[in-house]
Amino acid sequence: MNNKVQQQLLERQKEALDTFISVQGSLFGGFEKLVDLNLKAIKSAIAEAADQAQQVAELKDPQEAASFVAAIAQPNAEKAVAYSQDVYAIMNEVSKELIKLTEEQVAESQKKMEEALEQFSKNAPTGSESAIALLKSSFATASNAYDSINKAAKQAAEVAQNNLAAATSATLKATETATKAAAKAAPKAAK
Repeated sequence: MNNKVQQQLLERQKEALDTFISVQGSLFGGFEKLVDLNLKAIKSAIAEAADQAQQVAELKDPQEAASFVAAIAQPNAEKAVAYSQDVYAIMNEVSKELIKLTEEQVAESQKKMEEALEQFSKNAPTGSESAIALLKSSFATASNAYDSINKAAKQAAEVAQNNLAAATSATLKATETATKAAAKAAPKAAK
């Protein structure tokens, strides 16, 4: 193997290692954020459960119990939605980092492939122009297909994010409506 080939192999190995380290960093960073979020959620839930248990112990009749349940339903639903949004945001951030890394790798690969095709065409024997043109055309078609798929995937992710926001809003409104209805029904049930 000549020195140029060895140098190229070493460069490819270094690039692969750098990419691996970047991917691992993104994944570990996301995992770390999820662990932190879960620890905070658990700590908060334990504190709230203790506080609510104390409040339940002080209730004197069913009407107070119904009012208490109605009073905590909406805040609990909001906390659950906020937690889900936080998890989604963390996962979305990691996903964006990985997509960026992938796009950088694809762009670099495309650049290298174009350079290789150009070098190949310069050294190709006479009469191979049509084969080279076919290779370049195939590569351009593949690149365009990748760009189209990438654009469609980004649009689908945007639609999914908008749908999640709409579902979150609908869930909060439904919980609020149900809480109000339960609060109105509680005094009637106690009579």
